[in-house]
Amino acid sequence: MKNRGKLLEQLTGVDSSKLNYYVELKKRNQDVLKQNSRLEILQQLTRDMNIDMSIGDIIERTFKKLPEALPCDFLGLAKLSDGKLKLIAVAPREFSTLGFIPKESVLWDAFRDKGATSYEPADDPLCFAQIAAEHPLTLRSLAAAPLFERSSVNGLLLLGSALESAYEGAELNFVQHLADQLAISMQNARLYKQVSRAKKEWEATFKAVTDPIFLIDTDYNVLLHNDRLPPGMAEMWNSSISKKCFAKMRGENGPCRNCPIQEIKETGNPVFQQWNTPQGECLDMSYYPVFNEEKQLSAVTIIMKDVTKRLKMEAQLVQSAKMVALGVMAAGVAHELNSPMTVIIGTAQMLAREMQQEGDSEGAEALSDIINCGLRCKRIIQNLLTFSRQDQVPVMAIDLNAEVERVLDMIQYQINRSQIAIFEHFDRDIPMMNANGPQIQQVLTNFLINARDALMEVEGKEKVIEVSTVLRVEGERRFAVLSVADNGIGIAKENLSKIFTPFYTSKEASKGTGLGLSVSLGIAESHNGRIEVDTELGQGSCFRLILPVDQQ
Repeated sequence: MKNRGKLLEQLTGVDSSKLNYYVELKKRNQDVLKQNSRLEILQQLTRDMNIDMSIGDIIERTFKKLPEALPCDFLGLAKLSDGKLKLIAVAPREFSTLGFIPKESVLWDAFRDKGATSYEPADDPLCFAQIAAEHPLTLRSLAAAPLFERSSVNGLLLLGSALESAYEGAELNFVQHLADQLAISMQNARLYKQVSRAKKEWEATFKAVTDPIFLIDTDYNVLLHNDRLPPGMAEMWNSSISKKCFAKMRGENGPCRNCPIQEIKETGNPVFQQWNTPQGECLDMSYYPVFNEEKQLSAVTIIMKDVTKRLKMEAQLVQSAKMVALGVMAAGVAHELNSPMTVIIGTAQMLAREMQQEGDSEGAEALSDIINCGLRCKRIIQNLLTFSRQDQVPVMAIDLNAEVERVLDMIQYQINRSQIAIFEHFDRDIPMMNANGPQIQQVLTNFLINARDALMEVEGKEKVIEVSTVLRVEGERRFAVLSVADNGIGIAKENLSKIFTPFYTSKEASKGTGLGLSVSLGIAESHNGRIEVDTELGQGSCFRLILPVDQQ
């Protein structure tokens, strides 16, 4: 009786209130723990979802984690498309085929009411018309939560369970939180794809530009380039470990003198300049400022354009115009001199015959000198006429040694007058070759004039120019080599790569235009040949015109 009374007291008295309190507290603690667990799972799902994942991958990843938070045997996602709800992803994938949810289905209630709702699938056979008939799983509980984009609904998140009444108030609240998070993830994934597509299109456009483009920050670091490096810059660019533009482009240890980037920092205006590289390239450089949202300079875009060929072509046009004018003048002078020289030679020959018949040997010998000098003048005049017709002479079979002798006949007196000795060494085994004779004469003339100018600055030693021809064999091909060597001042190493650049000259303005060697190189290349240079500062230089004897 005593124990029975005590039990009644516990059930109906003060102890009863304590018991109910602890039971309720334990239940609330369990609910808090469950809610915390769900929040942790929601956060973990958020971390695990990558912006480059597809919607199918997102649903698969979520389905694997959800059973830790609430009953889930099925997970699906439907999107609004042309006024229809289309099931676009399910997990497990074999549960249902993808398709449209009928308008009569109760799932549309969640779409219209804009709130998470639970259903009994047995009361709505149209819920999943696509459920695979052979699937063993039977859903007894279903939850649907709207997917929001801004304030409008554009889809549904669907959860199913084999348990009855699996989704009540707390579970539905979690399902809605999950739907909101999935909607954000899908929006981020869509925006990422749009940005990624735009970035790829921009990069493709950037790399498609044939001219080199660089993006440089205000600290001279190269941020981006389109891999279109000028040939002369590629080796230096790849060998430099520094990211500074002055190191990768020019091999410098600090900002270049009169750096355009510094000027842009001060003025904010584009800068344009021309750069003759050490490799002999001529580049047009355009520097454009890049401003951020605060209108502050954040970077500089550099666009390079190789204009070397264009300048060479312009140089050839200028030189051609000069040569045409010179040719017209030479032709006029030659014709004017040709007639009186013919009279002088003819008269001298008649007087010489008369003196020989009269026995005046001394007079005949003097007239013989006049005749020989007159004939030499005639040869020079003939060479001038040939020179004046150079643009009209096509490629034809020529004797290289004969072309060299014609040039020496014309120019030897000018060089000898400068107290310079010319020595000739001809290889008579060089066969006939196809070339434009007057153009070859033009190259040799340029070599000889440059050699003379280099010797004019030499004092204290004999001044010598050696002109030679030789046949060179390289593999199975034969080449004719025309060389002009002098013992003049030579060329500094830092200037050697510039000598073929149009308009570059070390001479005074009145003595050179900087076009001779660039035009000569163009002539050599038009004959499938090349020009080689050996030089030593203070010792002299040797220029060689290499021409193929056997054209391929």
